[in-house]
Amino acid sequence: MDSENNEIKTQNKKKKLITVTLIVILGICAILYYINSLRYETTDDAYIESDLIQIASRVSGQIEDIYIEDNQKINEGYLIAKIDETDYKVKLEQAQALYEKALYSQKVAKAKLNAVNSEIAAAKKDLDRYKNLYEAGAVSQQTLDSAQTRYDNTKAKLMSAEEDILSTTNNKVADANLRVLKAQRDQAALYLEYTNIKAPNSGTVTNKNVDKGKYVQTGQPLFTLVSDKIWVEANFKENQVGKMKVGQDVIIKVDAYPHKKFKGKIDSIQKASGAKSSLFPPENAVGSFVKIVQRIPVKIVFTEEINPQEYNLIAGMSVEPKVRVK
Repeated sequence: MDSENNEIKTQNKKKKLITVTLIVILGICAILYYINSLRYETTDDAYIESDLIQIASRVSGQIEDIYIEDNQKINEGYLIAKIDETDYKVKLEQAQALYEKALYSQKVAKAKLNAVNSEIAAAKKDLDRYKNLYEAGAVSQQTLDSAQTRYDNTKAKLMSAEEDILSTTNNKVADANLRVLKAQRDQAALYLEYTNIKAPNSGTVTNKNVDKGKYVQTGQPLFTLVSDKIWVEANFKENQVGKMKVGQDVIIKVDAYPHKKFKGKIDSIQKASGAKSSLFPPENAVGSFVKIVQRIPVKIVFTEEINPQEYNLIAGMSVEPKVRVK
């Protein structure tokens, strides 16, 4: 009987010891968790972000060739598609012809003025010579009158040539017209260049909505280009942001790779809450106001080189950043 009592007491002691041990362990865990919570701030309202660029046609026309496929990676300057350039070549040739015609008119006017100046110089020289000969009695009055008439006619031609020069070169209106023609020529050349649609930067093709033979309008979206540069946008509560500073280290856990911890740091903190930056910000000066804890967007950048073959981080993926604030 005594042995049974002793065994029961021993079992009770073991149970008490286990209970106390568990309580101590739980207490230590709670203390460590509390201390850790003081050192870090975290949120599950965070996502991977990237630049999404809508690629659109800058001129209208029929797609002659397309050189991309969905989810294809392309580099900056890569030729994406080509629009039929026939009409734009014709417009450029027309604009070039009008501009060259205006320039030619100026050159002709200048050449005409130079010729008349030479002619009037010769006529003046002849007139002076015949005046001297007439006074010496060597030529008749008729010969002198002919020389005078030639000189007067040449002066009239000079006035006409000077007017042509004013209307084609020196006149402000003519100069403005020439600049307009030059601008029209440059614009036509630019539109011709726009028929070659090129990638503005490197990235991955998504939402492709263009094929060979399709007619596109100016400004029509063709596809979306997702930039290779990624970052995390984390929406922390306003009572968390007060402890944060630019440059603080961040541990980034991506839901798609739960066993990997990426390294990062705070790049910047937005100077307006998410609600304030929305299309329809709240109006708090109303009688039905209810205080709501606001979310402040924080930009977090990766500080380690990420191998895209091993970790395929895609814009929109959910992440959980852990900012070390102490």
